[in-house]
Amino acid sequence: MHTNRRAAAIAGTLVVVSMIAGVLSIVPALDEPRRLALVSAHESQVIVGAIAQSIMIPAYVGFALCVYPALRAENEALSLGFLGFRLIAATFHFIGVITLPLFLVLGHEFAEAGASDTSHLEVLGELLRTARDLVNHVALIIALSLGDLLLFRVLWRSRSVPRWLSGWGFLGIGAAMSASFLVLLRLTDVATPLYLTMNAPLGLQSLVLAVWLMTRGFATNAPTTVHRYG
Repeated sequence: MHTNRRAAAIAGTLVVVSMIAGVLSIVPALDEPRRLALVSAHESQVIVGAIAQSIMIPAYVGFALCVYPALRAENEALSLGFLGFRLIAATFHFIGVITLPLFLVLGHEFAEAGASDTSHLEVLGELLRTARDLVNHVALIIALSLGDLLLFRVLWRSRSVPRWLSGWGFLGIGAAMSASFLVLLRLTDVATPLYLTMNAPLGLQSLVLAVWLMTRGFATNAPTTVHRYG
């Protein structure tokens, strides 16, 4: 697959940036039972989480734009699908970002309410937290996974990265999507060992892929089959 080594290196760097930002986007206070009481005391966590998740938007889209020319040379239809799913995922990221300031609003209202009835605020806080989990850990993950299936389909056929790396991606995507459906069906929560374990294979594969792109790039002497529309 003919592509600029610099573009591949940038793509790998963006994967690492998105992974670091993903860790920083976690807001521990929101996973506690009395989250609204903790939000005001940990406002910096919410702000850092919002900034970090905002960084993930250009990182995810930037990765897709960097690899798109190389993918398009192999399969135009699948490459467009991959780019489209990345844009959809970016939209879900944006929705996830704007939910965090809403927690600050509810947290301030909760703190000002004092000893008065705050049950309605707690209900709103629980609904908002559930909505954020569904956006970040169901809708977003499924959009990313569907796009990555197309990505690894192209990489598998072109052999532009080792097939064991593409195959690892397929398996990781299957586990990650299964974890998202468990969250959707309320069979597990996002802050559980089960959910984290099911997402670990894809996370590790993404890191290995990033290192490969930064150090090796895409293979330019691999046998390729050009299928621009199918």
